[in-house]
Amino acid sequence: MLEGRKKKVPCRSGVELQKLVDKAKRKANEGKVASYIPALQLENPEDLSCAILFPNNDCISAGDIEKKFTLQSISKIISLAYALIDLGEEHVFHKVGMEPTGDPFNSIIKLETESQAKPLNPMINAGALAITSLIKGKDANEKFTNLLQFVRKLAGDESIGFNREVAISEFNTSHLNRSLCFFMKNSGVIIGDVEEIMEVYTKQCAIEMNCLTLARIGYIFAFDGKDPETNEQLIPKSVARICKTFMVTCGMYNASGEFAIKIGIPAKSGVSGGIMGSVPGRFGIGIFGPALNEIGNSHTGLTLLEYLAEKYELSMF
Repeated sequence: MLEGRKKKVPCRSGVELQKLVDKAKRKANEGKVASYIPALQLENPEDLSCAILFPNNDCISAGDIEKKFTLQSISKIISLAYALIDLGEEHVFHKVGMEPTGDPFNSIIKLETESQAKPLNPMINAGALAITSLIKGKDANEKFTNLLQFVRKLAGDESIGFNREVAISEFNTSHLNRSLCFFMKNSGVIIGDVEEIMEVYTKQCAIEMNCLTLARIGYIFAFDGKDPETNEQLIPKSVARICKTFMVTCGMYNASGEFAIKIGIPAKSGVSGGIMGSVPGRFGIGIFGPALNEIGNSHTGLTLLEYLAEKYELSMF
């Protein structure tokens, strides 16, 4: 349990950042909001906001950084960290691999062609579902609560919750994800009730926060698992390293290679339009831009990151 609510981080408006956000927003009409999850269709594709959290809790922002959005696939990197802390590397990587894939994030192809239906990595849907199935608890509610408490610890905010409407919408339409679960259960990769796993997973994807909170979690990974306010080790350094590596190799779906070349930082996206970036040893980034490209990454968010990478030499390579 967290000891009360930490003081809110003051975030000043960044003039240069706002100029880059305004420039990136001009490309909003080139993207589309997610349509296969009904609850996400209502977002405004022209929204774009960004928060950047530096050491000493210094923060700059542009756009409406208080607007909440659901994590979606960004939650995969958090659940991976939680599973690694709780169960260790050997157990986790017995269930999922460490290799990137050029296939779409929801593809079933590799489960059919790889031995034992073991997902190639934890960032594709099959791998993320396998990770979620490892979360301990007597039922779906306890399992999700355990994960949510970890998210709250990273966020420094006990009020973090999930969007019930989005969770229900995803649960009722997740036919392909159920297929992935049953396929893996048939091969023994997943053990347990599929509907229970789906309940935890859809709630996990529906966890809500704003750009500033997302930047805070991005900062924690950027600084090897340390809290930006207290310097407490919230995530073991070894786990943060593994997570950052997956963010580089697999974090932007099947466009991760291009992202590494053009921008070159650990990052994870979600189909709500969120992007969490972790610039090692420098700062954390939280972006929300619901206009997506054809792969499922925020089009305006990627455009903004390209501008930032060029102007401030973000690439770690």
